[in-house]
Amino acid sequence: VQLVESGGGLVQAGGSLRLSCAVSGFSGDDHGIGWFRQAPGKERERVSCVSSSTGTTNLADSVKGRFTVSTDHAKNTVYLQMNRLKPEDTAVYYCAGVREAKIRCYPNYLPFGLEYDHWGQGTQVTVSS
Repeated sequence: VQLVESGGGLVQAGGSLRLSCAVSGFSGDDHGIGWFRQAPGKERERVSCVSSSTGTTNLADSVKGRFTVSTDHAKNTVYLQMNRLKPEDTAVYYCAGVREAKIRCYPNYLPFGLEYDHWGQGTQVTVSS
């Protein structure tokens, strides 16, 4: 299994970025993907999750209304669209994957990092004020 993030960069507050997580190695739609972020000196934070087979998604309260998560099944890619970015969104963003049978992505639950088996290398997002 391989997860490759892209799309990070430097943006001014109020701007937008779209992160991509290219997924390979799973069988078809048999996977769940999560987005996490970690800022310097802070703990890793759950951002979102998506179940590729059911389409169920969830977002952390800190990003709801600004971020959306979606899947392009043809490209085996999960996107994190980030709008109205704030300086506090600055972090390294990671996507993580696990087989569908193990994903617990529900409207009222975001899986923790330990619930994922595979991780990408991360992409830096910097939001300037």
